[in-house]
Amino acid sequence: MTSFPITRRRQLGRATRNPPRRFHLVRHVDISGVSGTGIVAEGVEWSDSTVTLRWTGDYPTTTVWQDGIPALLAVHGHQGATAIHWLDP
Repeated sequence: MTSFPITRRRQLGRATRNPPRRFHLVRHVDISGVSGTGIVAEGVEWSDSTVTLRWTGDYPTTTVWQDGIPALLAVHGHQGATAIHWLDP
């Protein structure tokens, strides 16, 4: 019999969390010269603050950021050249 490791799961506290919110990741200046400017990704911030991001462009990719918007912007914010534009309140 094969045993699998037990993984710890984050629990959603629905009574105290906001519903998911959609956003665009908008790049004002393309420092890397790779992604271009304008809307470079579509995203959702989930009720537990996890973020799912879908990159646009020639090679669309989906990424998950367990540590939320701050982690996403730390890596892809390009020192303020990229902003979150919320589509939902």
